[in-house]
Amino acid sequence: MELTDSFVSQSKKILGDRLEGIYLHGSSVMGCFNPKKSDIDLLVVVKDTVPDVSKTAFMDMVVELNGEAPEKGIEMDMVRSDVCRHFVYPTPFELHFSIKHLDWYRTNSTAYIQKMNGVNKDLAAYFEVIRRKGKCLYGTQIAELFGEVGREAYLDSILCDVSDAEEDIQTNTAYIVLNLLRVLAFIKEDAVLSKKEGGEWGLAILPESYRPLVRLTLTEYASDRKADYSGEHLQEYASFMLAQIRSSLAS
Repeated sequence: MELTDSFVSQSKKILGDRLEGIYLHGSSVMGCFNPKKSDIDLLVVVKDTVPDVSKTAFMDMVVELNGEAPEKGIEMDMVRSDVCRHFVYPTPFELHFSIKHLDWYRTNSTAYIQKMNGVNKDLAAYFEVIRRKGKCLYGTQIAELFGEVGREAYLDSILCDVSDAEEDIQTNTAYIVLNLLRVLAFIKEDAVLSKKEGGEWGLAILPESYRPLVRLTLTEYASDRKADYSGEHLQEYASFMLAQIRSSLAS
């Protein structure tokens, strides 16, 4: 992919010897990338702290390339190599970018560079996807760099993502419908699935009454159109799935 090639070459120039590796994860490596619905998920690993001046140059590059990306843009996390080799949860990060932060960076890049760091529970899920299905675009190979995430941390990470499912399903329907299934599949079968795979898994195990919703969601996810969910009982589905998740955790 031309965009990721450019991302790698420019990252090497800006970060120099501090760069440990660059890794692709998400839908791009899980066989369900849709230019209209998917972002490009990148994890940048550095050996030590990056000075603010280098972070600014790096972010300027990311923002410029984001203009060439698909509609949902680039999602990028920068972490230190020590938290990859000896996994830490919640996971510290050095820098983050997604399109929802674009205006903030353009408006006040200094504040962005100073404040866009901390810990992010989502990184446990990203690391596990990289370990199982990710692609090394540059640097240290995945098996050499990424230590075990552990079931407890990964599970907590994905559970946090659906903790407000009964409310979020109304506004982010496809994401919640499919992610609830991914969570249940991991609890029951230790399976790390894409959204598409989660939906297909759900069609085989769900009561018939919920299968039309999942089929509709899979159709939307694979297309460039927004589905009409007005006739679907979304909150009922979310409540059912959360009950299944709680029951499976307890068993």
